[in-house]
Amino acid sequence: MASDSPESLMTLCTDYCLRNLEGTLCYLLDNKTLRLHPDIFLPSEICDKLVNEYVELVKTDSVFEPHESFFSLFSDPRSTRLARIHLREQIVQDEDLDAIKNQDLVELSLTNCEKLTAKSLQTLLRFSHTLVFLSLFGCCNIFYEEENPGGCEDDCLVNPTRQVLVKDFTFEGFSRLRFLNLGRLTERVNVETLLRPLASLTALDLSGIQLHDVVFLTQWKDSLVSLVLYNMDLSEEHIQVIAQLRKLRSATLRCLLFVVHRHLDISRDHLSSYYKFKLTRRVLNLFVENLVNLTSLDISGHTMLENCTISSMEEKMGQTSTEPAKSSIAPFRGLKRPLQFLGLFETSLCRLTHIPAYKVSGDKNEEQVLNAIEAYTEHRPEITSRAINLLFDIARIERCHQLLRALQLVITALKCHKDDKNIQVTGSAALFYLTNSEYRPEQSVKLRRQVIQVVLNGMESYQEVTVQRNCCLTLCNFSIPEELEFQYRRVNELLLNILNQSRQDESIQRIAVHLCNALVCQVDNDHKEAVGKMGFVMVGMPGVLLSPSLASWQCDQVMEFSWSALWNITDETPDNCEMFLNYSGMKLFLECLKEFPEKQELHRNMLGLLGNVAEVKELRPQLMTSQFISVFSNLLESKADGIEVSYNACGVLSHIMFDGPEAWCICEPRREEVVDRMWAAIQSWDINSRRNINYRSFEPILRLLPQGISPVSQHWATWALYNLVSVYSDKYCPLLIKEGGIPLLKDMIKMASARQETKEMARKVIEHCSNFKEENMDTSR
Repeated sequence: MASDSPESLMTLCTDYCLRNLEGTLCYLLDNKTLRLHPDIFLPSEICDKLVNEYVELVKTDSVFEPHESFFSLFSDPRSTRLARIHLREQIVQDEDLDAIKNQDLVELSLTNCEKLTAKSLQTLLRFSHTLVFLSLFGCCNIFYEEENPGGCEDDCLVNPTRQVLVKDFTFEGFSRLRFLNLGRLTERVNVETLLRPLASLTALDLSGIQLHDVVFLTQWKDSLVSLVLYNMDLSEEHIQVIAQLRKLRSATLRCLLFVVHRHLDISRDHLSSYYKFKLTRRVLNLFVENLVNLTSLDISGHTMLENCTISSMEEKMGQTSTEPAKSSIAPFRGLKRPLQFLGLFETSLCRLTHIPAYKVSGDKNEEQVLNAIEAYTEHRPEITSRAINLLFDIARIERCHQLLRALQLVITALKCHKDDKNIQVTGSAALFYLTNSEYRPEQSVKLRRQVIQVVLNGMESYQEVTVQRNCCLTLCNFSIPEELEFQYRRVNELLLNILNQSRQDESIQRIAVHLCNALVCQVDNDHKEAVGKMGFVMVGMPGVLLSPSLASWQCDQVMEFSWSALWNITDETPDNCEMFLNYSGMKLFLECLKEFPEKQELHRNMLGLLGNVAEVKELRPQLMTSQFISVFSNLLESKADGIEVSYNACGVLSHIMFDGPEAWCICEPRREEVVDRMWAAIQSWDINSRRNINYRSFEPILRLLPQGISPVSQHWATWALYNLVSVYSDKYCPLLIKEGGIPLLKDMIKMASARQETKEMARKVIEHCSNFKEENMDTSR
């Protein structure tokens, strides 16, 4: 099982400070700009954590409020020191990077920061004397600046956004730079000119860049240990240059916090475009012969032009082995030792028996698929989404044997690519199967909370039907409301947003209403009132009224669930009851009653809701119309859903009767006539009836006992208590005792106005509770 150990003190303090900057580290200057308190001095270990966690919170926590001047807190290295920071996407702008230009950064990772322009290149120059690690992956505008207002110079290239390409920037002066990632660099940048000043590169990533001539790579043949050419259209010339980079060997290079293997990556996305180059047996032999100590190789996505495998008969011999001498891939029999990693995703080679590598990415089994997700999540969402889709099939059809690893990898992918539709679709689908009841015992509270958070992120980012349905279904795998309570407001707002969309898919509406119902069913009144104020009463009722089924004379689950949810959300919450009436709830009730006269569960839910309304004294006058009273009276004789509809109708009338004859302001039906029908209904009920109802409090019933103005209301309340303590004594005897019901019953027995049969029933209730207390008395010594 995953650990439920608490977060480190460093993590907790960092999170708290970031959420309460003004109360901890900072003050507001001119009510706008954050400033660090003058007596605070923070080392790089803390500052790095603050910046990196800030970026994570802005990206993944919708409640977290970003600060425009946050990066200015780290402008002075005398009080704050930065060394290793990782910035992502739209969070970072030129001004933010400029704010930290005086820091001596050793490691700077900028991933998909599309708002950065050529202004940030000048900031990078400020870090040139200290940077060892630099990633500009996906920063597609960083080599562009705004077009000169006076016109473009002859040697400038202009892109469609009316920006000009900066051509004179190079890495001149970056003498310590060893690791450089230029993945997805804009095509017009001259990579050779840009990189020429770097004397001792050890790791270079040129993913997604098309270079016809890579001879310039040989200038680092004595230092380069890791080369990534993902999605580069290779040629024979490329292969010959790669074969000269003999330093791509077995030892590992520890670059800052990273362990960089002697690594070659020439993989590709076989779906993205057509590649002329095909890997051959000769090419693999060339790598093995020349890159003799290679520890990591990725050839994923490539099609083999000729057979590189041993005979099928030979492959079937012996147990599965990672020894090169037994390799099913013939060229790899020349390896001196097994590779640490071999990327074979979406190649036929991954399905072979004997693969000389300790870790393989592929699609053969769960281990290979998880390795693929792990290897490609950071920078290759297009590959990651397909790998997660394979994991989805494994979890759906088979059994996932590495559940915790699978969950963590999917969570990481969903966090990393919050705005990638494909990953959100496949990831949310995989989570549905990975969190079902079969796997639940293996999951910690902390892990399940992480799942909930990424699911809600997906719901916020995408209104697309598939994502919404997957996320809602995944939430159904959790205990509601207990496991969702830590995100209670957020999840309700997202579900209400689904219900508020008039053209929403009916299956999603059904799930959303079910979840809303579950969320308000077992929570306190404050939570219910909060959800009501969010708009559930307003949204839920049009959801019922505009349900497609109403127009076609059918009662579907959306309608029944909506009434059930409204019943729950109005329980002991007067404000929500008032909202129901204000939004023409009674008109809706009558229309549904007329259109669906045989729908017993619908009737029960509607009458239960109206029982809640009738409990509010200030709202009862709105129920006092001939039409409504006639409807309630007629429903007293209903046999729908056992006694439930009749019972709830009688409950509504009992509260109305409690207001006395002077409140009966209608001529028809007459009060005495309705009272007689109520007595007849109560006497027809079986006292041992099992109930489809759940009382959290008896307070609304108990208030009908100490009064003599309406004996029938008193009798209905006593019957309700007698039935519940008889049939469900374990649950309702303690509740009645706790809420002071026994003294009230005893006082009622002494009242002259109470009917004799009501008194007899009250004595039985007291007797039941007394027997229950004796049976459950603690006799241990």
